Order: sequence, then structure tokens, then C-alpha cells
Amino acid sequence: MLTQFRDRREAGQHLAGALRVPAGAPVRVLALPRGGVPVGYEVALALGAPLDVFVVRKLGVPGHEELAMGAIAQGGVRVLNEDVVGGLGIPAATIERVATAEAAELARRERIYRGGAPAPDLRGHTVILVDDGLATGATMAAAVRGARMQAPGRIIVAVPVASREAMQALGELADECVAVLTPRSFGGVGQWYQDFRQTSDDEVKTLLDAARRRPPVAPIA
Repeated sequence: MLTQFRDRREAGQHLAGALRVPAGAPVRVLALPRGGVPVGYEVALALGAPLDVFVVRKLGVPGHEELAMGAIAQGGVRVLNEDVVGGLGIPAATIERVATAEAAELARRERIYRGGAPAPDLRGHTVILVDDGLATGATMAAAVRGARMQAPGRIIVAVPVASREAMQALGELADECVAVLTPRSFGGVGQWYQDFRQTSDDEVKTLLDAARRRPPVAPIA
């Protein structure tokens, strides 16, 4: 019985095996950088689908950055975790300050990862949004809302591991949510990996370049 992934690449292989992609529409895999890209690479490879990134940035609570008070995504999307914002009494000025800083980082990453190329056209596609795991699901919620603005045919959230709370919340936003592991006692994403070292910008670019060099394949029937 699987209880832990060796690393993100192995997690992506397990995730690809758990996906059942509907026939008809073309498929596009969009990974949330940075940690979602090694996972998404394996998913895209298994499905014979194009790989790109969907850039999202968590809005961390100042002084407790691991706690998400919300997230922003490409396309100007912002999602706030009202429970955290209200519970901690976070003022609007603080949210704006953090959001401004994260928007600059979001733009930087889009430039680095795409090299000036435009974001992919998602209209009518089955879009698979991939990350290395979901704790609160705030960043993925921003990604789903951002992708939805581009009129895809279907949005599937796919992760190796997720909290049950995140899966329930995202089930109300996405058309389908898939996770290999949904442990009763979640803890954090990193505890479900033997190797959870940070993914670098160079690794992201290498994997995206490798995916783009693959020969084109026919749409999945």
C-alpha cells in the first residue's frame, strides 16, 4: 500500500495512472510552479499532452508566510481565505502590500518560464491543473478561477496528495478533482514525500523545454 512518494517525478507517475481523461476535447496539462512542474511533466508525458505552467502565488500571512490568507493567479485573479483574514483581523492595506509583492514575482516567473511566449489558449480544452499537493487549496482555487476565465471545456484538478478539506472545497470549483492520497490526518504536503527539496527555476525551465521538444501527438480519443 502506497504511503509516501519517493519524489515529485514518481508522484507524477502515480497520478497519471489515476487519471481517466474524457474523450473528445484536446487535453492540456498546466502545472503550478515550481513544485507542480515535475509532477505535471510525468502526467503530460503519460497522456501525450502539451505541458505549460499556470502561475499562481500564495498570499502568505506576514510573519507566518506558510499560512495562506489567499492567492493570486495570472489573469488578475485574486482569491482570499476569508476565515484566515477575518480570524486574524488582517487589514486591507496588508493584503494589498503582500499582493503587490507577489504580483511582481508572478510576472517574473511568467517571463522566465515562457521566455516571452504567450500563455496557451485554453478554449474548449480539457485542462488538467497539477500541483505537488494541496493543504488549504487556496492557490489551486485561484488557478481554477483563472483557467475558467478562458472558457475551457473541462477543468480537472490533479494532485498526488491532498487534505480532504481541500478536495471538498475544490470539488465545488473544478469539474473533477483527483488525488492519489487523501490521508485522514494530513499534516503538510512535504511529509508525504521522501525527497521534498525545493524545485528550482532551472529545473522548471529544463522540464518545460524537454516537454516542448517532444514530437506532437494526436488528441486523445
